[in-house]
Amino acid sequence: MINKKVANVQEALQGVKDNMTLMLGGFGLSGIPENAIAELVKHGVKGLTCISNNAGVDDFGLGLLLQERQIKKMISSYVGENDEFERQMLSGELDVELIPQGTLAERCRAAQAGFPAIYTPAGFGTEVAEGKETREFNGKMYVLEHAFDADFAFVKAWKGDEAGNLIFKGTARNFNPNMCGAAKITVAEVEELVPLGSLDPNQIHIPGIFVQRIFQGDTYEKRIEQRTVRVKE
Repeated sequence: MINKKVANVQEALQGVKDNMTLMLGGFGLSGIPENAIAELVKHGVKGLTCISNNAGVDDFGLGLLLQERQIKKMISSYVGENDEFERQMLSGELDVELIPQGTLAERCRAAQAGFPAIYTPAGFGTEVAEGKETREFNGKMYVLEHAFDADFAFVKAWKGDEAGNLIFKGTARNFNPNMCGAAKITVAEVEELVPLGSLDPNQIHIPGIFVQRIFQGDTYEKRIEQRTVRVKE
């Protein structure tokens, strides 16, 4: 069994360069690769195209890369919590491709499975379908969407072993699993890295064949994007 473990986040990010296309897992601020994002900021890479469900918030997640003007294009399905993102988009500083959330997930999964494209009904008859091939199947219209072509995928899991087998927890399963193996190199950061054989095979969500590098993250803030509590009566 190939050992995918690397010593730290610095080693995990070897090969990341300017103008690359990166996938970053997570849903809102849940299950995002916090250590990898922080290191990308320190690394100072520029001109990035980032594929992610969201753009973080102003001072956390991908919002940190936006603050440093390291992202030239965002491909996302939801960006409503980031004022800096809004400012850069409206000013023309940031190229933005907004796509339906399910389409985002399936374009990741198509890349993971080696499919060049998919047909989806989402977006037909709207601006999403402009300039794209459409086709009718069984009386319903579909839009052709191409699989993503990314250089790196950065994902975050709850637990993993040295062979790259991963277990996710809760909402972190929304996009992270689909991004594993969907780029040329997949880097997984985990809260707990265990020896090979420690995980119950029946509990593994993603097998190690989809992961090239794995490391244990140092710290996780696990911020809450919108905290809603019941008013005390």
